[in-house]
Amino acid sequence: MFNKLSFKIGILFFVFFLIIEAFLFFTLYSNLANDRIEEVMENLLGRGNTHREVLERNFQTSTIEHVAIMESASDFAVVITDEAGELLVNSDPINKEMRHIIDRVKEEKIPKNGKIVEKRWEETAFIATDSPIVIDGKHEGNVFMFADTDNVKKIIDQLSDQFLMVSIITISLTIIVIMFLSKFIAIPLIRMKEATEQLSKGDHRVALRTERTDELGELANSITKLSNDLEQMKMARNEFLASVSHELRTPLTYLKGYADIISRDDTPKEEMKEYTKIIREEAEHLTYLIKNLFDLAEMDENNFTIKREPISLCELTRTIAERVQPAFEKSAIQFSYLCEKEFVIDVDPARLQQVIFNTLENARKHSSEGGRVSLSVKQKEDDIWIVIQDEGEGIPPEDLPYIFDRLYRVEKSRSRDSGGTGLGLSIAREIIESHGGTIEASSVIGKGTTIRIRLRKGGRENV
Repeated sequence: MFNKLSFKIGILFFVFFLIIEAFLFFTLYSNLANDRIEEVMENLLGRGNTHREVLERNFQTSTIEHVAIMESASDFAVVITDEAGELLVNSDPINKEMRHIIDRVKEEKIPKNGKIVEKRWEETAFIATDSPIVIDGKHEGNVFMFADTDNVKKIIDQLSDQFLMVSIITISLTIIVIMFLSKFIAIPLIRMKEATEQLSKGDHRVALRTERTDELGELANSITKLSNDLEQMKMARNEFLASVSHELRTPLTYLKGYADIISRDDTPKEEMKEYTKIIREEAEHLTYLIKNLFDLAEMDENNFTIKREPISLCELTRTIAERVQPAFEKSAIQFSYLCEKEFVIDVDPARLQQVIFNTLENARKHSSEGGRVSLSVKQKEDDIWIVIQDEGEGIPPEDLPYIFDRLYRVEKSRSRDSGGTGLGLSIAREIIESHGGTIEASSVIGKGTTIRIRLRKGGRENV
């Protein structure tokens, strides 16, 4: 329980609100208590001033005794003295503390409007005021008013009880609100935790549905997106492994099958030569496939290195054209090459050569006798375009967006007559993008395919 997020959030909010409420209640209580005490003292002083005004108009023994009789029926005590401080009348018995206050005030100069002469209600038995009696400018006596501090303490105790009750109600409501608030915050986080645990166990079918638009909502959407991405990666991995297994199984089956035939004693020499040639071709095909797989692995681990150097692009492509010309002539396909002008570009010549060779080889394989394939190099502003165009069979529109995916082949039957492993264009895209460029394809069924490679002049701007 103590390790639960909702409990920790609740405790955090509770402590925070408790500190704020304690400060506010203490401030409010202090102000109210002081106001009530000040009110009692001001009322006491006002009562004494009222008696003083009466006595100033009629300072007679009967009036003095009448004042004493009036206060004897109240919760207050009045003591009236002459100008020398001698007692004239008192409504209640005078104790030592009252006598001490009267004697102390003799030495003080009290203003005409009176003064609170004892206000230490927490330490003394009485609070007291003094209202001097002045007739025709002559000091004739004093009216002392006394209030038992027990009455003041009762008022403060009542106020304390009220605040205690309000505090209990407030804290209870705070706890209830915090419980709902912490649950409101913690429940989405708990669901996200469960979702991540589900992902860690390999179950990627996670959907966190939330209408929230705050950070928690964004986090939930991110986890859902991650779940979908992992599910797609899982499917792509399984498909990739199945495709690799198929691609490896085919040449291995040929190798084993023809090796078994060659090992027979009754196999004619002519057939042995033919089967040996097939074994060599399949071994080369297997070697090429494994090399491509290693290239892809290096790309995934960011170990695929691009060794740039400034080269003449026309010279590089011219060399490639000369090397592929015999293969096109053998296939009875017209091949043309054009480089508008000399370009110096900062690239990895071996990798770029690999891309162009693979693309030209695809164009040759998918072109018929009498068809045409062209390689051209052009410049448009700061971009260098390498365009390979053929008049072959073309690519269906539904397959075109996926031809650069790994092991994707337009020929679903994986016929060996069309060749290829489905890795060449994927590697080509990785190489071109590593140079900061792009590679794209357009195609029309029955009219051919065009591959366009764009590189920035200089080769480093987009990296």
